[in-house]
Amino acid sequence: MVKLSVIVPFYNVQQYAPDTLKSLRANARQDFEFILVDDCSRDETPDILARAERELPGAVYVRHEKNGGLATARNTGIDTARGEYLTFLDGDDWLAPGYYEQLLSSIEGLGCDFVRTDHVQCTARARSVHRVPHGRRGVVLDPRDAILPSDRSTSVDYAYAWAGIYHRRLVDRGLLHFTDGLRTAEDRPWIWKLHREAESFATVGLLGVFYRRGVASSLTQIGDVRQLDFIRAFDQVVAETAEDRDAEKLLPKAVRTYCAIISHHLGSIERFEPAVARKLKSMSAVALRRMPQGVLDEALDSMDVQRATRLRRLRRRPAPAAGVAA
Repeated sequence: MVKLSVIVPFYNVQQYAPDTLKSLRANARQDFEFILVDDCSRDETPDILARAERELPGAVYVRHEKNGGLATARNTGIDTARGEYLTFLDGDDWLAPGYYEQLLSSIEGLGCDFVRTDHVQCTARARSVHRVPHGRRGVVLDPRDAILPSDRSTSVDYAYAWAGIYHRRLVDRGLLHFTDGLRTAEDRPWIWKLHREAESFATVGLLGVFYRRGVASSLTQIGDVRQLDFIRAFDQVVAETAEDRDAEKLLPKAVRTYCAIISHHLGSIERFEPAVARKLKSMSAVALRRMPQGVLDEALDSMDVQRATRLRRLRRRPAPAAGVAA
């Protein structure tokens, strides 16, 4: 029986994939499987993964014939996985030796639906520890209780799928799959759904994932139209939260976070291609008008002057004429 399935999407990461695979080898166990999903890479990544299928214990190699994005690649991995527990890793990140054994031990000891962990962020030679924004460690809690408060960073803002481990019953309940086709912010609707609908979770002070920032091929570094998928992602968060039994209590958090992300992108708009920058402004203005307006008013009143002014100005932007694409 497979105890743990590790889902690792790869896309054009020939420079980093060997380090990722080496760290997986240092975490191999007879009852672990590593599902290596190549999302139609155009560099040497497929050759590297084909070798890994032969040499890495527990490797299962799956190749997409068409690029679908990270969310779709992860879903392929979930559908392939046979493990009692599942976790994720990105194809340009790496692990400390023996980390997965510790991670598995933590969730088995706690007996909850999912466990969230800290991680190490790596930018060039700099290293910094990033912690789950939740104070109580090693205690099983209701995930819904970790969504609020609205005006502080909480567990739903720590939207890293690879910073944790998840019981298979979440797959069976339809809670672990990602929104197919999302190319950025794919973790946002996913983490909100987990916290609204799973029954139990815990956070642990376990470090072992090394998250590589500043990679040139990463969507966080690319100012093309794929970045605008964050709007579709947060539209989904707001729409699903509006249907929740505690919508009145949870919507302010969802709307405020959406506003903060829009403001963040507007504040660094120079990194976008000119046509994408114009589309960002137009689509964001329409998104603000789609939000529950009373909740939006309260969110803007609670934000700092700079961000609130930027968003109010955008909110007043004229709507595009009928038949004109945003």
